[in-house]
Amino acid sequence: MARCLVTGATGYIGGRLVPELLAAGHEVRCMARSPDRLRDHPWAVRTQIVRADAADPGPTRAALEGVDVAYYLIHTMGGSGQFAENDRRAAETFAAAAAQAGVRRIVYLGGLVPDERLSPHLRSRAEVGEVFLRGGVPAVVLRAAVIIGSGSASFEMLRYLTERLPVMTTPSWVGSRTQPIAVRDVLRYLTAWASVPAEVNRAFDVGGPDVLTYADMMRGYAAVAGLPHRVIIPVRVLTPRLSSLWVGLVTPVPSGIARPLVESLRNNAVCGEHDIARYVPDPETGLIGFRDAVSLALKKIKEADVATRWSSASTPGAPSDPLPTDPGWAGGSLYIERRAIRVDASPEALWQVIESIGDRNGWYSLPTAWRLRGLLDRLVGGVGLRRGRRDANRLRVGDAIDFWRVEEVRPGRLLRLRAEMRLPGLAWLELSVARSAGRTVYRQRAIFHPHGLLGHLYWWGISPFHGLIFGHMPVNVAAAAARREAAQPSRPPAGRDHLTATPDAGRSSVPGGGPGAG
Repeated sequence: MARCLVTGATGYIGGRLVPELLAAGHEVRCMARSPDRLRDHPWAVRTQIVRADAADPGPTRAALEGVDVAYYLIHTMGGSGQFAENDRRAAETFAAAAAQAGVRRIVYLGGLVPDERLSPHLRSRAEVGEVFLRGGVPAVVLRAAVIIGSGSASFEMLRYLTERLPVMTTPSWVGSRTQPIAVRDVLRYLTAWASVPAEVNRAFDVGGPDVLTYADMMRGYAAVAGLPHRVIIPVRVLTPRLSSLWVGLVTPVPSGIARPLVESLRNNAVCGEHDIARYVPDPETGLIGFRDAVSLALKKIKEADVATRWSSASTPGAPSDPLPTDPGWAGGSLYIERRAIRVDASPEALWQVIESIGDRNGWYSLPTAWRLRGLLDRLVGGVGLRRGRRDANRLRVGDAIDFWRVEEVRPGRLLRLRAEMRLPGLAWLELSVARSAGRTVYRQRAIFHPHGLLGHLYWWGISPFHGLIFGHMPVNVAAAAARREAAQPSRPPAGRDHLTATPDAGRSSVPGGGPGAG
């Protein structure tokens, strides 16, 4: 068991490395300039968190005291033109402090360095790696190209470009060759170096089994995601600056991150060796291929992903899953609409209305619109509203309700339905019971995950009907609950008034709701 220090724990790799180290039995200390940013991580209570800036010698030296292995996962992606000098000085300060503290090994994750003219950010990453290799502590420098995993800036840019552009004119760098690597393999390498006994001071190229062009990766992503074949037309006149503006127009990835990524993509980035396997052997099943890595990152969006991914409700189950602390533009597009209303009824009466929704009781808003949506679904081969429900008053997971399927039931609290009508995407409807200031509250959440450009067009095409359909539901559900309560007058009314009827952009999109979307 090693005592490990992780810098950059608020970032993409660091936030996923900490639980991997803990699972391997190591002690973990996290060093952060803003420790409060770590409090939302479920693993925070199992670590020691210290406040320090890598460029500040005193606090950094104190943070490294008693540490065996120090992970340096700090790198500037945007900002001023002084970023390279700032990164170098921070690395020099950290290396010196590690030597003074008696650290046994430094592990640094940098970029794969091609034998070509480097972009400023790749040059800076290479320079930081050299600082550690020349320092007084043995260092392992892992050099990776594109990391495939939900939340990775490189992967998110690939995701949005591919999903939103069925036909695209692209810069010439789509022909550059690269060797992408799954985030699971990156974390496996990083975690292993906390236990490798040999004294090693060198850099290692790390990559997956596939060498692809960026165009190959876009087509491969489309195939895994079930999207039509992407037509890619390279245009050589687009400079890195123009390319980053183009990426910023098409995707929600900030331009300050998109530009260094684009500048790096103009270079070929293929591993020149695989010597790391002498110290960290490949798994028996081999390294994860590109398409398998994409599949793990997408996971075909199941109910559990919605709960963890967009409500920050629990811990992701794998390194390739999104984290609640990932940036708002990560994780793919999602449209969400939330509504809430106070109810003149007990929670029990409200739940009875929720649990009996659908079939003969209807959906508490514009019955004609719901019947029309069911008819349209049947015309395109869907199930429509003809299925009804198994029991008029009780639900269990797996039950069908018209063109919905019960995905989760928490009696008295939550009903989550997954849409089974024909849609260019995935949709859910959540109905829940809560208490606020001693009053009963009905909450409603409609969720839509679009599939490709057609999914976005579908959502915006039905957006004029969102307010009509979902706006009436809370009022009518509350009224039905009040009537139930009045039929059994055993409690004083809780009082009813509107709380909210507000949309939420979710991870990266503009919200709404409609009968076909959730």
